[in-house]
Amino acid sequence: LHLICSTPSSTAMAITVIHRFNHILVPILGLLSFLSIHLSSHCCHCQAFSMSTPSTPSTTTQSLSSTDNDDSMRFGKFLIDSTSIFYKSSLSAAFVNLRPIVPGHVLVMPHRVVATMEELTQDEYTDLWISARKVQSVLKHQYQASAFNVAVQDGRAAGQSVPHVHVHILPRQAGDFERNDDVYDALERWAPREELKQAPSNLEVPDDADRKDRTQQMMAAEAAMYRRLFEQQQEEEHE
Repeated sequence: LHLICSTPSSTAMAITVIHRFNHILVPILGLLSFLSIHLSSHCCHCQAFSMSTPSTPSTTTQSLSSTDNDDSMRFGKFLIDSTSIFYKSSLSAAFVNLRPIVPGHVLVMPHRVVATMEELTQDEYTDLWISARKVQSVLKHQYQASAFNVAVQDGRAAGQSVPHVHVHILPRQAGDFERNDDVYDALERWAPREELKQAPSNLEVPDDADRKDRTQQMMAAEAAMYRRLFEQQQEEEHE
């Protein structure tokens, strides 16, 4: 129409054409307007759906690759670099040891910094041991371990050098210690820093050959005492 209306005579011609074909042009223009509005609304809905579609949730358990940029984590007052952490669950993490007693000696800890196991929630406690088992399974294949020491020093008097619950996992091989129980002395002396090492315990552990069996009566009396304690605890929980 712009080309047709460029001169006065052509303008008159355009008006004549519009009047003659008015019954065709009006429905066409209406249809084009409808399609334009409909398509615009459809695109908006598509965009809104795309933005609101939830992303795939991450798994609660993951093995961390060397390229992950996850934040470092606290182990007591120490900061464990993210590159030293090789496993994370929703509540626990495992990391390599600054001073391993044997090859593959690693630590598993809860994310939350608490000193003793009784301070863990039920979920944290369960997740810690599930994580320990998963880590142990991986280490078994890596080191062809025939056995493991899985140990917790639950409190300072038990030899805990860092007041943050942690599980020691040590792959073992036959003959890796001259005296097998020496591993416990090594665990007691273990600390991530020299200044955190504790004085040796005064507890003397006799050799197996020097230990004397208790009588069945003595063991039955002890077991009966523990049963009464459990019964008392259950009664208190129901009150």
